[in-house]
Amino acid sequence: MASEVMPLVAAVDDDFRVRESIASLLESAGYAALVFSSAEEFLQSGTLATAMCVISDVRMPGMDGIELQRRIRLERPRLPVILISAHYNPEIRQKAIDEGAVDVLYKPFDAGDLLKIVQSALTGSRWE
Repeated sequence: MASEVMPLVAAVDDDFRVRESIASLLESAGYAALVFSSAEEFLQSGTLATAMCVISDVRMPGMDGIELQRRIRLERPRLPVILISAHYNPEIRQKAIDEGAVDVLYKPFDAGDLLKIVQSALTGSRWE
């Protein structure tokens, strides 16, 4: 029996607990997950070429999630990016959406909502 390839989802967050909890959630839903502590680490890893979706924190030391999204758009314009933030900011949310983010979630977010957004991003459908 051939094994099915699990979609690779990358999670980028400077908070270890958030990274690990997202990875655990994704893996429990049948996704392959790789985690990175910074945008720079993600970009240097080569994972951009194989990831099917990227989940990134907005505020991180060094390159923030908005700039990471811009860099991703340059190389893989159609790669779904989901941003997460601990700080509600409608201007940043709108900027992220205008620049192509699938969605922006605020911590603490509902695990089910994140999984629905990832699934819709991977299938190209809208989640409600």
